Amino acid sequence: MNANYTASDVERESALDQVTAILDRLLALHPKEIDLSLGRMYRLLEALGSPHEKLPPTVHIAGTNGKGSVTATLRSLLEADGKRCHVYTSPHLVRFNERIRLGDTGEFVSDADLFDALHRCEEANGGDPITFFEITTAAALLLFSERLADVLLLEVGLGGRLDATNVIENPLVTVITPVSMDHEKFLGETLADIAAEKAGIIKSGCPVVIARQDESIEPVFELAAARVNAPFFRFGQEFMAMPDQGRFAFQDEGGLFDLPLPSLPGSHQIENSAIALKTLKEANLWVGEETAARALKSINWPGRLQSLRHGPIFEQCPAGAEVWLDGGHNPGAGVLVAAFMGEQEERNPKPLYLVTGMLSTKDPEGYFRAFEGLARHVGTVPISTTTAARDPFELADCARAAGLRATPFGSLEAALSDICLSSDRDGEPPRILICGSLYLAGEVLARNGMMPF
Repeated sequence: MNANYTASDVERESALDQVTAILDRLLALHPKEIDLSLGRMYRLLEALGSPHEKLPPTVHIAGTNGKGSVTATLRSLLEADGKRCHVYTSPHLVRFNERIRLGDTGEFVSDADLFDALHRCEEANGGDPITFFEITTAAALLLFSERLADVLLLEVGLGGRLDATNVIENPLVTVITPVSMDHEKFLGETLADIAAEKAGIIKSGCPVVIARQDESIEPVFELAAARVNAPFFRFGQEFMAMPDQGRFAFQDEGGLFDLPLPSLPGSHQIENSAIALKTLKEANLWVGEETAARALKSINWPGRLQSLRHGPIFEQCPAGAEVWLDGGHNPGAGVLVAAFMGEQEERNPKPLYLVTGMLSTKDPEGYFRAFEGLARHVGTVPISTTTAARDPFELADCARAAGLRATPFGSLEAALSDICLSSDRDGEPPRILICGSLYLAGEVLARNGMMPF
């Protein structure tokens, strides 16, 4: 054993092994990864003593894009005001623990505490069929019910109406971020179908804050709120935000607030910040303009338009390259990321190269279409951390169908090496965007020595 290798190191490795083993067992409890229903969830929660009825005041967040950014912004605002926040998000980037942040420690759940909660859920379930997301969500709710916090920020996993998180009966406020086409197999073939599933988190008498939406689906949310008498607040109507000389203005019926731009890159983060600010107001958790200004400058949300400036992956890129990492994976995310890359091009022109891996359940052509006329080339790569990744050759065909030049590669390193050759030949430092999957983003962060915890 290495002289610097301590008993606590052994204990940590043992706890990690136990967590890995129990997560593997839980994956086998149901033949389908996704099977939307609440019956199994209620059965398990009852066996656990109904932890979903013993939670801190809860903000419930659904949507297709922006859920994570809004959640991260809410946490930054609340913690800047001295509040303790439990946080539940999915998926994780590198380790499962990232899904559960505990308010009493301000950190991701430890391996030991995670194993204990998972073990209790496994025993209470008794081997009955239950999906992985359901039983791990039950473990999160069990932890949240037993640890002290002022607020729980609870992010929906998939959809809303039948999502495992939708066992919360009386949230402080519900939030629906921008809705676009995604998970059609489970949520419906039309945007209106998907919106109706997201609207399923709206509760009786509970305020609901709605992001800017496609105008065709706005009535879906209005009707859902009216049915249960839920106060309804829409971006662009009851509140709004706009850039203003390197800052942004947030306005609602309570007044106009002059605030710094959020630390998360992209003009769309102004709207995400406005959603978070309005959410706190309707939850009676408003932090004040001074605290909000401080908090907006320190939001942390890895793998979303994250700049890479050092580390092994960065060092494999050409000299002078600008490197970005983003886990967005649907057409709506493609539009936002492409818009950001377009803004960078206007400020500082560089040839844009995409390095993309994507799951087989996603819509690559819809994602790539936003980059037509903007990206010089797409290198498609495998993702080593999941068996559900799309084959790079097939993914390259999808990029070509969207009007882009594309080449499949056997590895991330091979794609980056090809960009180096192109850069040497053209004499232009490139702008590189590694994108298309949170699994790929997590793989890059881990290999680049930038673990998110």
